[in-house]
Amino acid sequence: MKQPFEKVVVRYGVTVLRVCRALLGVHDADDAWSETFLSAMRAYPGLPETANVEAWLVTIARRKAIDVHRAAKRNAPAVEALPETPTDLGIPGGDDTDLWDAVARLPDKQRLAITYRYLAGMSHAEIAAILGGTADAARRAAADGLNTLRKNYPGAHAKGASS
Repeated sequence: MKQPFEKVVVRYGVTVLRVCRALLGVHDADDAWSETFLSAMRAYPGLPETANVEAWLVTIARRKAIDVHRAAKRNAPAVEALPETPTDLGIPGGDDTDLWDAVARLPDKQRLAITYRYLAGMSHAEIAAILGGTADAARRAAADGLNTLRKNYPGAHAKGASS
């Protein structure tokens, strides 16, 4: 007969907390520990009686730690203070209208390839899937578009434009 879940928490709680702290550090470990036992509590009734409960809990804790790491990559990093002055970088109508005009004059495939590659961070294969054609053709379109911008956009070299 399985022991009550409360006894599982008492028996393995310290072990799970050590795993969480080792994988995440002190700040995120408590939350991961709580999430581990919440998940385990939901699944505990279906756990076979012959299961290694400690290993099962450690596996859940490891997966919760992975979730925390993934969420941290998606969130913006915390900063101590916000910048004093706002920037118009990337804001329509800002000082970079000449650049956007130069981009708008590019042929469609070059403009789209540059947009997907350098603004959306997509791979050439992903761009090819959207635009049609091959990854090499998408790479060529992006390179040709950048070369055109470097030739026609005033100050492209001075502002440090790079591929």
